[in-house]
Amino acid sequence: MSDDADEPTVPIVCEDCGTRSRVALDDLRESLDTHNKHRHDGEGAAQVDPALSDALADQVAEDLGLYDGG
Repeated sequence: MSDDADEPTVPIVCEDCGTRSRVALDDLRESLDTHNKHRHDGEGAAQVDPALSDALADQVAEDLGLYDGG
């Protein structure tokens, strides 16, 4: 795992466990995989906070011109 305190962090949530945390961007995949493997038999219960995922998807769609309607 990363030791860089200045590295961006990503909010993750697990509704099944009722937990929320933030992890370094470089450690995101490993953290999610480890949590889901050990607590949920590999099922994808823990995930990037859906609010962040939705906001990112909207930004990408806007950047690609998908909201231009034309």
